[in-house]
Amino acid sequence: MSFIHVFLFFIFGTLASISMSRTFHESAIVDKHEQWIVDYGRKYESKLQKEKGLNIFKENLNYIESFNNGGNRSFKLGLNEFADMTYDEFIATHTGYKMQGNLTMSQSTSLMDENFTDVPTNFDWRKKGAVTHIKSQGQCGCCWTFSAVAAVEGIVQIKTGNLISLSEQQLVDCSKNGGYGGCQGGWMTDAFEYIIQNQGITTEESYPYQQMQETCDTGKQINKVSITGYGTVPEKNEEALLKAVAKQPVSVVIRGHSYSYGKYFQLYKGGVFTEDCGSSFAHAVTIVGYGKSEEGLNYWLVKNSWGETWGENGYIRIQRDVNTPGGLCGIAMEASYPII
Repeated sequence: MSFIHVFLFFIFGTLASISMSRTFHESAIVDKHEQWIVDYGRKYESKLQKEKGLNIFKENLNYIESFNNGGNRSFKLGLNEFADMTYDEFIATHTGYKMQGNLTMSQSTSLMDENFTDVPTNFDWRKKGAVTHIKSQGQCGCCWTFSAVAAVEGIVQIKTGNLISLSEQQLVDCSKNGGYGGCQGGWMTDAFEYIIQNQGITTEESYPYQQMQETCDTGKQINKVSITGYGTVPEKNEEALLKAVAKQPVSVVIRGHSYSYGKYFQLYKGGVFTEDCGSSFAHAVTIVGYGKSEEGLNYWLVKNSWGETWGENGYIRIQRDVNTPGGLCGIAMEASYPII
């Protein structure tokens, strides 16, 4: 056999091997997508929509693998129910905090005014029975209601000993401000204002969540829980925020950057989140504790509203005590809490 024949045999053999490998890889991704559909109960309305979902799923899977294999990181990405959504689709439907200027005190004094200087090294309000189950806002931009409700649920349990799941839907339907509200986004302080003016908020059982804005139903507003006021934590002050969280769960805002850092949030699977986030979107969540990881990283324990399949069973740990104004992801910029 001549050298040319050997060379051509080698080239064609290599190309065939690459093609077979690529075909196998593509087939494996299709199988993984099919299993993902079963695991998350995903339904596509047409073959074209399913093909689109598969292509996005493939891109996200490659993104996850590239990130996780990219070096020694303190957190990991992984597949979840949002794995067939683009970044823009996800952010448009699963955030919903409207940016605003400096918050002002209302109806109360600041926790920083109280004689409260000693805080424990680690703290978790879940272990104190002050945190309800993880909820899901679905494709409604009302994260602000879930953040506010979680904070109210927490202070009610702390003061009364009763953990009651309260109604986000009541806030979606009834709390409005300047055209904002419902699934269009809003502010936690407006939620607190509404609860005060309405003389309470009802239970989740009485006014169940519907993932869309409907007409305010006053007939469902029974068994109401009231607050007397709310306050804010001084901005850019993680020490003040730590003291506040040691007293009760606190509503905060995290700010995400375009694409890369936003994808980190969308596909976050676990660990201490350590990336700077920028400020191109805002998402409202609730800090329910803090601690230090085995790797020695201080973190905030954050309850989210994207369901239990996201993150650490619905939670994310965000690094704290970083040399960044306002804390990592701006978590110490707009923090507020209800008062009974």
